[in-house]
Amino acid sequence: MQKARIKLASTDINKINQTCEYIKSIAEKTGVVLRGPIPLPTKKLKITTRKSPDGEGKASWERYEMRVHKRLIDLGIDERALRLVMRVPIPDGLNIEIEMIDA
Repeated sequence: MQKARIKLASTDINKINQTCEYIKSIAEKTGVVLRGPIPLPTKKLKITTRKSPDGEGKASWERYEMRVHKRLIDLGIDERALRLVMRVPIPDGLNIEIEMIDA
């Protein structure tokens, strides 16, 4: 049996959750087996920089952080379900990766 492994990644958690719900509803309509969405560890990208541009004055720092949220969905696949998943509206800033695996 073949499965589709869908990997979602975005800095906006709402976009990921919205797309996951959409894929869940497709799985319910078509009756295919769904595993997930499995939350993967959130990657935190941190940058610390000095506020003062010239090095004079008080040593104050600015801290910036970007979080990349990830989800993994395994979908038992048939022709109709795959066609519907390919038509899922993908919002800007959401990275989606679909690969076929043998289970």
